Amino acid sequence: MARLLRCSPLAVAAFLAGLAPSPAAGQIPTSVDPLGLTRLRDFEAFRSSSDNPDPASNDDSKRPIAGETTVLADLQGPGVVTHMWITVADNEYAWPRLLRLRIYYDGSPIPSVDVPLGDFFGVGHGMERNLTSLMVRDASSGRARNEYWPMPFKRSVKITVTNEGRRRVQNLYYHVDWAKYESLPDSVPYFHARYRQALPTHIGEPYEILHVHGRGHYVGTVLSVVQNQPGWFGEGDDHFYVDGKVVPNIEGTGTEDYFNDAWSLRVANGPYTGVTVADGTGLGSRMTAYRWHVQDPIPFRTELRFDMEHAGWTFEANGAVRSAFEEREDLFSSVAFWYQEGIATDQPEPPYGYARLPHGNATQIEVERRAGDATVDGGTLEVQKEVFWGKDILFFRADGPGARVSVPFDVAAPGRYELVASMGQAPDYGTYTVLVDGRAPGAGTGLEHEPGANTGTGPTFDNYHTELYVGEDRVVGWPTLMVGRHTVTFVCTGKNTASTGYNLGLDALVLARVASEMGGSLRDSASASVPADHLRTIGALGPYGETYLGEVTTALARGGQDEREAAAWALTQMEKAAGPAQPDMVRALSDDDYVVRGLVALGLRDSGPLNDDAIDALADHLTDVEDGVRMVAAWAIAAQGPRALRVLPQLTRAGRAQPQDPQVQRAVADAIGAIGSEALHALPVLEDLARIPRVRWNAEAAIKRVKAGGG
Repeated sequence: MARLLRCSPLAVAAFLAGLAPSPAAGQIPTSVDPLGLTRLRDFEAFRSSSDNPDPASNDDSKRPIAGETTVLADLQGPGVVTHMWITVADNEYAWPRLLRLRIYYDGSPIPSVDVPLGDFFGVGHGMERNLTSLMVRDASSGRARNEYWPMPFKRSVKITVTNEGRRRVQNLYYHVDWAKYESLPDSVPYFHARYRQALPTHIGEPYEILHVHGRGHYVGTVLSVVQNQPGWFGEGDDHFYVDGKVVPNIEGTGTEDYFNDAWSLRVANGPYTGVTVADGTGLGSRMTAYRWHVQDPIPFRTELRFDMEHAGWTFEANGAVRSAFEEREDLFSSVAFWYQEGIATDQPEPPYGYARLPHGNATQIEVERRAGDATVDGGTLEVQKEVFWGKDILFFRADGPGARVSVPFDVAAPGRYELVASMGQAPDYGTYTVLVDGRAPGAGTGLEHEPGANTGTGPTFDNYHTELYVGEDRVVGWPTLMVGRHTVTFVCTGKNTASTGYNLGLDALVLARVASEMGGSLRDSASASVPADHLRTIGALGPYGETYLGEVTTALARGGQDEREAAAWALTQMEKAAGPAQPDMVRALSDDDYVVRGLVALGLRDSGPLNDDAIDALADHLTDVEDGVRMVAAWAIAAQGPRALRVLPQLTRAGRAQPQDPQVQRAVADAIGAIGSEALHALPVLEDLARIPRVRWNAEAAIKRVKAGGG
């Protein structure tokens, strides 16, 4: 639904002012009004948002299942996207790295922006942190993401977010504000952003942040680092090679210097530079910094190459300093931001999903399910449900300092692991230190650091916050673990002076095998030779991928898990062009992988009218073990309108089922409402659903449709 744009920050106002004609005689000069705020504008302002078209409903979010792509905006130009706001509730570890933002201009199948959502908004590692700068602002503990990069487009722009995790997103809310023009200058450049990674970096070659051909200018960098060894990592210099030069036009003096800091990096915000994450310089420490080249863009006419050395302090096995400037194999990931004429078609494909996590892998352990095996001393333990939009926590009501809770976890293969605790924060939470198998996990080393470096706080965490917030990911350490059962123990050491209690809330433990233990590296880009990546390339063609439909359905039936998931996703992108594959999708509804089942249900929903057998097969999955599949099956049935009458008994049972996820109940209500007056005898079910606060709007809308006879 289009809405008027209400505000625009300095950068966007300046850009729009630049598109406006020069001030006529008698107008206030730009030297007095550099933003052009007194100048009348010749564009219309609109908004594309997740707003529910029913004005009586407050159900204003999308809920993409694993693998699903949500279209945030599909706009016809000429125009300029001036602002995006996104907030998400998700209970999957590092989900900001798993949600993938892509922006396509003028119908191109190649995205000009292809970046994990969190990194695009200036915070790496799948974390959420506050950020205040000229071009990006993340507020509400990092949950309210805003960006103000002007994004012109001549004919069209399509903005999508794909859930490349393995859990359903609880809520995805968004605004895309944009200005529509009569025309734009022929020479207007297009905004680009691209993610890269090297896990770890390679000895003998710098880390490449961008290599692009064309004419444009470079405007920003987000760099994230996980330290694969102790000591200060950031002695590496930045190099910008313009238009094929062998000698760099710009060469820096150190990584922190490029980000306009000095003597290491520490958390800070600024209009053009800042640091959102800085754990210190010990083994496993994480860092994210941003640098906006708004006042100092780097122009190029034919080519730009930007790389960063990965060098710093190194140590001998006995702790003695080996070098203050030696190449290191830390874990690097980055986003490059630039403008250029036309669409860049020479950029590598980012890795898919979990391959983008800090070590390329992760196992999320829901600790509330281990409550029966946990032990406590000096307090009581309980499970609190739905504490924050789908997040259940293990709640330890601690008596005071010295109280402790121990939670078991299992390790399937020996090696060094990164252990992360996803912890709650609240006004009555305490300060805790963490032990693994009764010992300190060894995150710190005591080795010499860069003078003035932020050495972090180690595995001791202050969990006080002015509000209840669940989802702060804390790196506990990198312990070496053998096969079998282990314990992580949280010991209360006190509390913040502002806290009213000593309590602790745990959402999850996350184990990731350290990247250097994996026998290789996860490179910067995906390989088109990998079958799953090839199938996703077909999906990116949208309806034009119909030519390869046979190849996709073959993979759907006989491929490995990754291939089947990629094939199912490709079918969702083809929409009605996937109609001939409906029988194949119906067969795939019995797949062992719930991601495949959910995606083929989406594909069936969008592929056009279904026959009775397909509707019946979808109804069978209203009792699927995965709530995301149940929800999408109800969506697909709702799309059939009055023809869904044949499965009204199954819909009625799904509406009465207990327990049932509220999002499934909403979808079931929508499906009953789509049947119209023939569903009158299901009104008692809808009336019961209308008594559930989070389902009320959908149920009431369905009741109106049934009583009015609308299909």
